[in-house]
Amino acid sequence: MDGDRRTGAQALTPPSVGPVPGLPRRLFSAAYDALLLLAVLLVAGLPAAALTLVLPHELAVAVLRIYLLLVAAGYFTLFWRKGQTLAMKTWRIRLQSADGGMPSQRQVWLRFLFACLTLAPLGLGWWVALWRDDRQFLHDHLAGTRLVRSDWRA
Repeated sequence: MDGDRRTGAQALTPPSVGPVPGLPRRLFSAAYDALLLLAVLLVAGLPAAALTLVLPHELAVAVLRIYLLLVAAGYFTLFWRKGQTLAMKTWRIRLQSADGGMPSQRQVWLRFLFACLTLAPLGLGWWVALWRDDRQFLHDHLAGTRLVRSDWRA
């Protein structure tokens, strides 16, 4: 874990559930992640754009969209499984399972799926954090994960 100075048996113990990062911090982290993802998608999409030369336009566009969605899913699930994306590390945010441990593979894939679904209707799943007692996004609640500040120590 980033900045975690625990060793030995302590490192195997799940970290304590820390305070929830403020909404501005989470939104700035999400904006930074969007910029990083855009760069990844641009690089990943260059070779795939050649599909337009060999496939009918509509089919090539559909294949490219599915491919880029899978690249985005891979980007987020790989980093979330480790607890942080680069943007989350920069903004000192960590993803945990609801019990305070590292999120499972299932949880990060559910988080990605629910984040996509709750972002589509005008970010409804993100606005829910304003009214929830625990201040977590709807996709975190549904996936059994939570965001905590990584610079917090018990």
